Amino acid sequence: MRFLHTMLRVRDLDAAVAFFGKLGLREIRRRSSDGGRFTLVFLATETAGDAAEIELTYNWDQKDPYPTGRFFGHLAFEVEDIYAKCAELRDAGVAILRPPRDGRMAFIQSPDGHSVELLQKGAALPPGEPWASMPNQGEW
Repeated sequence: MRFLHTMLRVRDLDAAVAFFGKLGLREIRRRSSDGGRFTLVFLATETAGDAAEIELTYNWDQKDPYPTGRFFGHLAFEVEDIYAKCAELRDAGVAILRPPRDGRMAFIQSPDGHSVELLQKGAALPPGEPWASMPNQGEW
């Protein structure tokens, strides 16, 4: 058995693809169904040995926001330098909801409210500013 993908329903496909692009994921394939009135976009890190994918499902007729359910949990990505990745995302307009105060873990959200956890590869980095004193925002 092997993990294939996590499916996320999105209301704005372009915004979702752009958000995950800021994390370093790239579109690897796309399929649309006129009869089913949906588009599927698969994203991956393209890192050697990492076969995991995210499937973004865009239902063309969905106008109302999808209910945000805590049952989903989150997506998790390992990063080389959590401080550098959080600074890059912040500078790209992404809110850091749970800053990496511990040098190990942070949370952000996609435009559709999906929680994304960032984890430092290896040991936690020493606490550093501005992250060490930054408060949490919202829910993740």
